[in-house]
Amino acid sequence: MNLGNNLFNARKKSGLSQEEAAGKLGVSRQTISKWELDETLPDIRQSKRLANLYGLSLDELIEFDVDVKEIQECIDRTSESVSEKIDWTRAWSKKYPVLAAYQSQVDTGPYVKELNLLLESLEKHYGYGELDAFLVLKDILATVWNSRKKQA
Repeated sequence: MNLGNNLFNARKKSGLSQEEAAGKLGVSRQTISKWELDETLPDIRQSKRLANLYGLSLDELIEFDVDVKEIQECIDRTSESVSEKIDWTRAWSKKYPVLAAYQSQVDTGPYVKELNLLLESLEKHYGYGELDAFLVLKDILATVWNSRKKQA
């Protein structure tokens, strides 16, 4: 995706027209249009003002992905009580069927034992609470997954 698309999507996501954005930035509507069409680029000061107007950091604006932003907003709005009601395995198994099938195929006992040891180690060595240790372990697993994807 290019910067013009990012600017267009961020403006649309914020609910502003080109005229409204232009008015708030002190530029013409045509300037906003040219930025969104990649005919010209905003300077760094204008880019920062655009990011602020759209409620993003400059990095987020440059990398803006409307789908990722919507998912992040959905996560931010989801309360703990609602999250606890969701059967995450069932929800994700629609995309990854192995999650619905593995319980009848895999003896999870040895893995549970090893994972508990890893969690206890994180709690003991770093003073993490149970939830924080789970989150750190999840993030470590994601790092392993990403490094394996790069090697493939």
